[in-house]
Amino acid sequence: MRKLAVTALGGNALLRENERGTIEEQEQNAAETIENLIFLIKEGYDLVITHGNGPQVGNILMRNDAGESLYGIAPMPLDICVADSQGGIGYMIERMLRNVLNKHGIHRNVITMVNMVVVDPGDPAFGNPLKGIGKIYSEEEARKLEEEKRWIFKPSGKSTGGFRRVVPSPRPTDVVNKEVIASLARSGNIVIAAGGGGIPVYYDEMNNVRTVDAVIDKDLASSLLASQIGADELYILTDVPFIFKDFGKPTQEKLEFLDYADTLRYLEAGTFGEGSMAPKIRACLNFVAGGGKKSVITEAKKLEDKRYGSKITMHYEA
Repeated sequence: MRKLAVTALGGNALLRENERGTIEEQEQNAAETIENLIFLIKEGYDLVITHGNGPQVGNILMRNDAGESLYGIAPMPLDICVADSQGGIGYMIERMLRNVLNKHGIHRNVITMVNMVVVDPGDPAFGNPLKGIGKIYSEEEARKLEEEKRWIFKPSGKSTGGFRRVVPSPRPTDVVNKEVIASLARSGNIVIAAGGGGIPVYYDEMNNVRTVDAVIDKDLASSLLASQIGADELYILTDVPFIFKDFGKPTQEKLEFLDYADTLRYLEAGTFGEGSMAPKIRACLNFVAGGGKKSVITEAKKLEDKRYGSKITMHYEA
């Protein structure tokens, strides 16, 4: 059986710092990132691609605000905004991927799925929303929206001040349509799924699907999906080639080949930043603990060079 890999594209795969986010910029960035996946395809891997949506869903929320305030257009809830971003980003990735495959003379079907991911409505995250979404508001605007819409705001943390809406980020527990994703991928199709962590839903006592105002961490959702479809490898592509101990400090040290126990020890010691690398580390550990053979965190452009990237396995690689 051919190897199956899940590749999680970071936010910079489409939208990079200091860019406006025009369609031309995002498509160019997507094509450059996807070019690096050709290595896996030529190696004979079956492939599932996941992606982030932070900047894009933030823009959708701002369009919500503008449409409501200027034209009285009814704003859409967060789950619809996440679904919108899944469809739009998935389409961009699919179109660029088809063009890159054509350039290399490779024929593969590519399928984009808008799919839901199940969370527990009793997750502790719902009692402590921390994930910032959308634009930064003045204190007056934030207080007004708290009263009108029951949104929760916290200081933005930016030097310019202001307040930002925060929502829960519960752990994913199940990927809806995982069997379909696995079947399509194992048949040689490239599947784009679980975009932005998936649309968060839960089942009520009547087994009906209900939505929640929340966002799911993309890397945790990718790890869960990889485990549930029996993937061999998980690749988390980011903007740094390696995991670093004490990143940005005088004691900074590159960590290249790691086993599960050492990685967990570093994580528990607070070695990795909670706002940056720690969630990716947890995703890798979850995947390996669930039976995955290897997880790699690296830059997309370093993917083909097997000397690069930080690899986490249950045991040290030879």
